[in-house]
Amino acid sequence: MYVAVKGGEQAIDNAHAWLAESRRGDVAIPELSVAQIREQMALAVGRVMAEGSLYDADLAALAIKQARGDLIEAIFLIRAYRTTLPRFGASRPVDTGAMAAIRRISATYKDLPGGQVLGPTFDYTHRLLDFALAAEGEAPVAPQAAPVGPVPRVTGFLDREGLIEPEPACDDPPPDLTREPLDLPAGRALRLQSLARGDEGFLLGLAYSSQRGFGRTHPFVGELRIGEVMVEVEIPELGLCVAIGAITLTECETVNQFTGSKTQPAQFTRGYGLVMGQSERKAIAMSLVDRALRWQELGEEDSGAPVQDQEFVLMHADNIQATGFLEHIKLPHYVDFQSELELVRRLRASAAQEAAE
Repeated sequence: MYVAVKGGEQAIDNAHAWLAESRRGDVAIPELSVAQIREQMALAVGRVMAEGSLYDADLAALAIKQARGDLIEAIFLIRAYRTTLPRFGASRPVDTGAMAAIRRISATYKDLPGGQVLGPTFDYTHRLLDFALAAEGEAPVAPQAAPVGPVPRVTGFLDREGLIEPEPACDDPPPDLTREPLDLPAGRALRLQSLARGDEGFLLGLAYSSQRGFGRTHPFVGELRIGEVMVEVEIPELGLCVAIGAITLTECETVNQFTGSKTQPAQFTRGYGLVMGQSERKAIAMSLVDRALRWQELGEEDSGAPVQDQEFVLMHADNIQATGFLEHIKLPHYVDFQSELELVRRLRASAAQEAAE
């Protein structure tokens, strides 16, 4: 039970008005448009779409604007809006092998069919502030190149020689994490869903921990590709599939060592990451965590590392759940605190009395 606070509703209304004023900032400066955010903050928009489980760049940009750039708050807004949308059906699995890639690299093979395509990346920048951007001049025009694809998968080269495990089977049909609560232990399909919309920073920390020895996962990036894939839905009445649009995805397949077991020869194993938008850091981290969580099915020993603990990873990866549980302590807990305050006072008084005796 909370102590009633008089005037609370008026105070909340005032806080909302102040928030709107703070969001707008100096009215002498032109206001950011949703289109500007969508086009010029594409990586932030991609993260909000991925972790919000809703592919709509305009809505993600609107959420970023409303949240004043707080991406977790924007993800919260998108997820809340998503619950209001009707479902008309389910799309077919997308074919990432047919991706029209704008970026496609491999750390395992230098010469690839289709070539290494650097694409738009920060990898080769000097990480120096570009003060020319402050002048708000026109952007340089990049050479135009057509996306590549379809191109063969790098893991296919190893697969032909039997040097990598066969593609692990997934649950059929896969469960839907957005409609059913997470149930542990979770199959790989459900784990991948959870990781795909998990917090990027959390997954990055887990992936880094595994590289440092807490989980023994230090893979090669077999292939990283970014590009558009077609989304198709089946129309049972017509007996055909219809393409309803294209979405941008980032896919990462990692190649990991495996010394073998009594039943399996030495070979490479797979880690997998797939994320909406351009988010290669998240896709790579996801693939490392995916591989670390597969230790049981591969017959490996439990190292006790957090990244190999399914409950630890999956129950803490969701930033919206984490935010709700963390920020609820800002709410009034007056009665709870008063009871603990009285307890501390009694304990101190008892200790003082015993010391006096």
